[in-house]
Amino acid sequence: MAADKLRVNIFDMVVSIARVIDMMSPVVGNHHMQVAYLAYRLGEQLQLSADQKYELFLAGSLHDIGAFSLQDRLDLLEFEDTKPGEHSVAGSFILETFTPFSSIARLIKFHHVHWKNGEGHYQNGESVPNGSHIIHLADRVAVKISRKAPVLSQVRDICREISEHKGDVFVPEYVDALINMANREHIWLDIMSGSMEEILKRTVLYRTKELTIEEMVDFSRLVCRLIDFKSKFTAAHSNGVAAVAVELSRLSGFSKHERRLIEIAAYLHDLGKLAIPSEILDKQDKLTDNERFIMRSHVYHTYRVLEPLEMLRVAGSWGALHQERLNGTGYPFGLTSDELPLGSRIMAVADVFTALTENRPYRKGMDTKDTKAVLQSMVDAGELDNSLVDVVFKHYAKMNDIRDSAQKEATRDYHVFQTVLQR
Repeated sequence: MAADKLRVNIFDMVVSIARVIDMMSPVVGNHHMQVAYLAYRLGEQLQLSADQKYELFLAGSLHDIGAFSLQDRLDLLEFEDTKPGEHSVAGSFILETFTPFSSIARLIKFHHVHWKNGEGHYQNGESVPNGSHIIHLADRVAVKISRKAPVLSQVRDICREISEHKGDVFVPEYVDALINMANREHIWLDIMSGSMEEILKRTVLYRTKELTIEEMVDFSRLVCRLIDFKSKFTAAHSNGVAAVAVELSRLSGFSKHERRLIEIAAYLHDLGKLAIPSEILDKQDKLTDNERFIMRSHVYHTYRVLEPLEMLRVAGSWGALHQERLNGTGYPFGLTSDELPLGSRIMAVADVFTALTENRPYRKGMDTKDTKAVLQSMVDAGELDNSLVDVVFKHYAKMNDIRDSAQKEATRDYHVFQTVLQR
């Protein structure tokens, strides 16, 4: 394997994203995994090819990633949401930028289209993939399953209700496939087992791909959009952190490969915010104690989600530890200087610098004097690496220009994203 390539388990990447999104509320549960499993089993029943079934698994695992707020997610747990299109378009827009996910982006874009006795072949002049209708059926079956009664006692009523919408909402052939597999009790028990990831690992013929480091940067940018586009207040934050971290790592002697890893770390450093409802991220008033603790948990989620991904172990740890402090006062692990690698120290400085200097919709960024004062106070308190802050001070104007340029570009992307949603 070439030095600039990484062996990547796409299954692990997808499941990691789905897992953190479903952490938003216990009510959501393992919804993404349930839909992925049901869609895959429907693909088996329909005798689809291995590639088609694999795409159903991927699309099912990520189908609601465009639902950013807790209320959006709860609305989608209703049997038929009243405004399903926006989150589908949002998810598709973000996923299509990463080549390995471009095909499933279309499945997700149309996964709430009704069949309408054949009219659902198209929507707004675009052809709707068959897989979109399978995901729709799997999704609506999953939301009908209640935790308050044994799942096997619910199967007959679920199939009856789905059958009532045969032809108008769902493709008749796919409803027939559901009915034909309904007596396979293990499928329903699997869905409610609480071990969906392990079951999917045994069920899905998942693949390892060889991606270049640049493609991994593209993947991390995709995740970055998922994170930052949740809130207009943070729409460009990770891009600013990435730009500053890369320049700071260059000035600190990192190789080109290491700078790519630090860029990945920066794009992923707030991954755990996918588990934080946008109602909290968007709040301008002071957070309540409970909201503050929920917010603080995002770095823990980042660490735990990235920890199993071998190909992201170094970059993941650099990014996930960005709230640790050299004197042990950081979180979530309370690590000290002896335990924090240089990559994590760079991430901490880049994150603080960006947070201080960036503009937010509700306030202007700090000027040079005030920013330097805060950074120096954190050095004096033993929180940030003195040598790295010195580098920032020596190259302050360039650092700030790099951050500003990166964030302006990210803000333009965010405005394009909002325009797409409003069409």
